[in-house]
Amino acid sequence: MNQNNKKSSAKGSKLLGGFALAAMASGYMYYKLNNLPSVHLPKAIESDMGHFASDVAGELYYYANKRPGGRPLLLLHSINAAPSSMEVRPLFDHYQKERPVYSLDLPGFGFSERSGERPYLPELYTQAIIEMVSTQIGTAVDAIALSLTSEFLARAAMQRPDLFNSITLVSPTGFQEGQSEKEYPGENLYRFFSLPLFSQGVYTLLTKRPIIQYYSNMSFVGDAAPQFVDYAYATSHQRGARFAPLYFLSTQLFSFDILPSVYAKLSTPALVLYDEDPNVTFENLSGFVASQSNWRAERVTPSRGLPHWEMLGEVTAVLDNFWNSISQ
Repeated sequence: MNQNNKKSSAKGSKLLGGFALAAMASGYMYYKLNNLPSVHLPKAIESDMGHFASDVAGELYYYANKRPGGRPLLLLHSINAAPSSMEVRPLFDHYQKERPVYSLDLPGFGFSERSGERPYLPELYTQAIIEMVSTQIGTAVDAIALSLTSEFLARAAMQRPDLFNSITLVSPTGFQEGQSEKEYPGENLYRFFSLPLFSQGVYTLLTKRPIIQYYSNMSFVGDAAPQFVDYAYATSHQRGARFAPLYFLSTQLFSFDILPSVYAKLSTPALVLYDEDPNVTFENLSGFVASQSNWRAERVTPSRGLPHWEMLGEVTAVLDNFWNSISQ
């Protein structure tokens, strides 16, 4: 072997050795990141819990107080990096004294299955909501959803209007100016976010306590309640916690045409509660509501996406008036 070949062979060996070392390091890091210890996750709401196997969404858990009489109320938390039924706890605690109340841990969150084997897309969440009402409640409900989950609730009500007496959307997506012209990067961005080491690294960064505190505060006029932040931290530090939020971060859960394709086609009575949300705007809301006889909107001010945490009395008064008006 001549000198040049020897040098090339040595360089190739070093290169292969480097790749092998990098592969071993990546494998070790992937193992470590996927076997991080979970933080203890208590109940978000002090009530009984039920669960069922969804055909499309796996094992789903929910909180329930079935004892009072009346029409059932279903509460649905938002979608972000660290959501849970804690987001709707003030409403649950208030209404459980008056009527049956349920709060579903959506697929990929809370106590519900967090498997990475299924795509967390709008239809999955829509079907989970439909199955929750049809198999676990068994009668038409009043339903309240927060933020992006409003889109999935509206889809469920459009597909199965018999299951929903009314829907209330709190700070919903889909009413911002230029919404129908938007295009989301979606699948291509998800491929980038889902790279094993990168995905866990990004999620770990997003769910550090100071980051959770910062983003939680954005949804409150004052500071976020400590129990709210503590629970967001705990629920985001469970095994498999990153899978569903990655679909959210990649924008695959948003529907740019939700207003004309779903909201405008609803026959179910619908109420929007809104004010100054740091993540959502409502330029198209007033014009839309004026053109739809089954829609109404109420501004609850001052609030920033979670008005029932800081203005529970005002919010429940609006809700009660809405439900009373459609029952007459």
